[in-house]
Amino acid sequence: MFFASDNWAGAHPAINDRLSKESTRFAAAYGTSDLDKAVEARFNEIFEREVSVYFVSTGTAANSLSLASVARVGGVAFSHSEAHVIEDECGAPDFFSGMRMVPVDGENGKMDPERLGERIAAYPQGHVHHGRAAAVTLTQATETGTIYSLGEIDALTKVARANGLPVHMDGARFANALVALGCTPAEMTWKRGIDILSFGGTKNGCWCAEAIVFFNPELAKDFAFIRKRAAQLFSKTRFISAQFEAYLQDDLWLAMASHANAMADRLRAGIRSLNSTRLAWDTTSNEVFAILNKASAEAAQANGAKFYDWPEPTNMPEPVKDDETLIRLVTSFATTEDDIDQFLAICKAG
Repeated sequence: MFFASDNWAGAHPAINDRLSKESTRFAAAYGTSDLDKAVEARFNEIFEREVSVYFVSTGTAANSLSLASVARVGGVAFSHSEAHVIEDECGAPDFFSGMRMVPVDGENGKMDPERLGERIAAYPQGHVHHGRAAAVTLTQATETGTIYSLGEIDALTKVARANGLPVHMDGARFANALVALGCTPAEMTWKRGIDILSFGGTKNGCWCAEAIVFFNPELAKDFAFIRKRAAQLFSKTRFISAQFEAYLQDDLWLAMASHANAMADRLRAGIRSLNSTRLAWDTTSNEVFAILNKASAEAAQANGAKFYDWPEPTNMPEPVKDDETLIRLVTSFATTEDDIDQFLAICKAG
């Protein structure tokens, strides 16, 4: 019963097999092999246009270097107040981009367009003391397990465009959001006005595979140097490419995300049927937030369930009582129905 995070899960067998095959051959280094080029071309197919793709090792690197690519001297970047880039990356986006992260409030883990406009207005281009607006970054799916609709993405990019700002999407759980919305990768990104995407694979069955996708290659003109300077250019980049080749083949990535989401649906439905456990708020991705009495949480952990206690977010729908605890449960491609049912049985007994 591993619900701590989807990055606790291992790698899908097909990805392991592809890595094993790659380990027995020679190939050109530093992203210049035939495999690297073939996988880059595959991204063009997925996104229905020519894109520039750069592989890195972590989501933090992807987010930080994406923002570094559009940095301005004295710039500030806007994100939701509880987004990963501002809460959980140890200041890496600020460090690598040289910009400050400015929080924007909004319910359900999503930036409010009106508030975004107000925050941008507080950092005019000519005000040297406060800094100047430079970029917007949104997380899809969000840190609270919710998902921006296509219309909500449109609303945010419209505000950014009106202020001449590029928009980055943190897609650590990109596939989970995509299958939940039932749209194409193009429809959730550049057709909505997204300029740069952190395309995550690690949380969805890869071993260590993240990509930075530029929908306007002109934005990437200096990125090769940015990546190298940040020590993210691997001599054996093909081992990231090999993972992505297997990941994208026959839509394995979508199948894994669909399974993770389906297990989260099963978990949500089960929690709704219980008396002593309830959902903290509605989610639509593979993250579930629940309120348990402390006895049930302790019993679940004693029986091997792994999950994290979670701090109460802003705009919490209802307070957590003294004898209760708020937890986060994350499903993955490796989660089974038995995992879900065992956890629910323990909560029901409590």
